[in-house]
Amino acid sequence: MRDGIGNISRRSFDGKHTSRRRGRSYIAPEGSSSFSALVIEQSRWANLPSELLLDIIQRIEGSKTTWPGRRDVLACGSVCKSWRAVTKELVRTPEQCGLLTFPVSLKQPGPRDSQIQCFIKRERPTGTYRLYLGLSPALSGDMSKLLLAARKVRRATSTDFLISLVGNDFSRTSNTYVGKLRSNFLGTKFTIYDSQPPCNIATQSNYRSNRKTLAKQGSASMPASNYNVATISYELNVLRTRGPRRMQCTIPSFPISAIQEGGNAPTPMEFSSCRDEQVAPITISKGKKPLVEFSSTSLAEPLESSLKTKDALVLKNKAPRWHEQLQCWCLNFKGRVTVASVKNFQLVASAEACHNVPTAEQEKVIVQFGKIGKDIFTMDYRYPLSAFQAFAICLSSFDTKPACE
Repeated sequence: MRDGIGNISRRSFDGKHTSRRRGRSYIAPEGSSSFSALVIEQSRWANLPSELLLDIIQRIEGSKTTWPGRRDVLACGSVCKSWRAVTKELVRTPEQCGLLTFPVSLKQPGPRDSQIQCFIKRERPTGTYRLYLGLSPALSGDMSKLLLAARKVRRATSTDFLISLVGNDFSRTSNTYVGKLRSNFLGTKFTIYDSQPPCNIATQSNYRSNRKTLAKQGSASMPASNYNVATISYELNVLRTRGPRRMQCTIPSFPISAIQEGGNAPTPMEFSSCRDEQVAPITISKGKKPLVEFSSTSLAEPLESSLKTKDALVLKNKAPRWHEQLQCWCLNFKGRVTVASVKNFQLVASAEACHNVPTAEQEKVIVQFGKIGKDIFTMDYRYPLSAFQAFAICLSSFDTKPACE
C-alpha cells in the first residue's frame, strides 16, 4: 500500500541586520502552491473495499509526528473520487485540529486555543506578497508551503491586492482566484472581497434572488463575483500626535457571539463561486440600459446592506505602551517580531462592542503581524479568522498611509 501511494504524483501547498530606527509611529517588539487535486477517474485503487479504505485513511489522518506526513493525506484524496470523499469526511477543520490540509482550510476559522504561525515575503519589484506556512524562512527553508499570494495593482482612485492560491496567476477568471482587498483614494479604508458568498443562509438566498434580477436585465458575460465580507478603517493622524496607527476591522458576517464560549463562526466546507453557475446570456436591446451595472461592487452592494448589523464582530488594534528607555511604542509579540516598524500590530476584540464577552476573551490576540527582517514579516492568526481574512488584513498594512502615521 505504501509503495502504491508513493508512485502517485501529488501536489501540496507551495506552501541579519536589525534596523535601529525608532519613531513615535513605530511599534517595537517588547523584549527584544497551491494545491490541485489530481483526478484519476478509474484505477485499481478505486475498487478497494470501503471498510479497508476507511481504516487506512483513519490511520494516516491520526499520524501527526510519524510517517506518513500531512502530504500523504493529500495524496490519498487525489487517488480517485471514492478516496477523496472518505478523506474529506475524516479530515477535521483547522478549528478542531489546528492543521491546514485542503485549500478550503484557508477560508475556515483557525484553532481556538492556539495560533497558526505563518510568514509573509514581500517582493518589491513585482509588488507580490506570498504567505507561507511556518515559523520563519530560516526554520522552514526550502520546504516552506505557499498558502496564498497577492499582487498589488495601483489604480487611479484606489489600490487593489488580488489574492490567489498560486503566485503566478491573479486573474479573476481563474479557478485559483480567492478574493481581493481594495483601498479608497487616501488608503484609510479597505474592503475585503471574497470570491464566494459568506457561509450564511439568509445572505446566500438574498444573493440568489438578486442574481436572477441581474440576469433578467441582461449581460453577454458574467464576471467573477466579489462579496464584501469585511472592512478595515485607519484613523486619520495628520498631525502625528496620537502615536502609532489605529485601525478597526468590522466583519458583518461574524456575530459577536462567535468569540464567546460555545459560539460558532461561519465555516465553509468547500469552495463555491457564482461563476460556476450557468446563466444564459441575454442581450440588451439598443437604447436601453440595465438598471444595475455588472461590476464587482454592484454585486457586493446588496450583500453589504443585508449584512449590516449592530451585532457584527469588531476588532481593534491593541494599544501599545510607551517605552521610556527605548523611546518607542512596544507590544509583547512573544518573540515572533524582532524589528520595530509602523506596520506592526495586534488585533483583539473591541471592548465597546463586546459587552457580554469575558475580559479574558477580549484580551486574546486574534491576529498579529510584525517585521522580522528586510521584506520578511510574521503573521499569526486564530479563531474566528481564517488565513484568507488574516492575510487580507495584513496586506492593508503594506499600503502607503501618510495621513495615518
